Amino acid sequence: MPDEIQERAGVQVLVCDPTGPTVATEQDALDLIGAAFLGARVVAVPANRLDERFFSLGTRFAGDVMQKFVNYQVRLVVVGDISAQLEGSSALRALVHESNRGGHIWFVPDLDALDDRLRATA
Repeated sequence: MPDEIQERAGVQVLVCDPTGPTVATEQDALDLIGAAFLGARVVAVPANRLDERFFSLGTRFAGDVMQKFVNYQVRLVVVGDISAQLEGSSALRALVHESNRGGHIWFVPDLDALDDRLRATA
């Protein structure tokens, strides 16, 4: 399945293919934002497509990527099981907790949970 814009809970979402290329640079993130500009307000990226540096906060990669999405006013949703990464980092756990309380960056276990979040914010 290629990355595609889907309507989910009444919101246009760019749902990224789990087997697509890794988001390993800020340019990769900007490419997803550009694809979202074709009609989506949300980009749902499978966790396995994010370079491991995203989950190692000392690299600053997550902050750089997240800031791009905030700057362009496109919501980033990381979809998938990140329990292994959370287990090893209290800072990442805090980031996920705080992000999920806000409106720009969410971490959800699956697309059904994304649908629930979107319905709750409608």
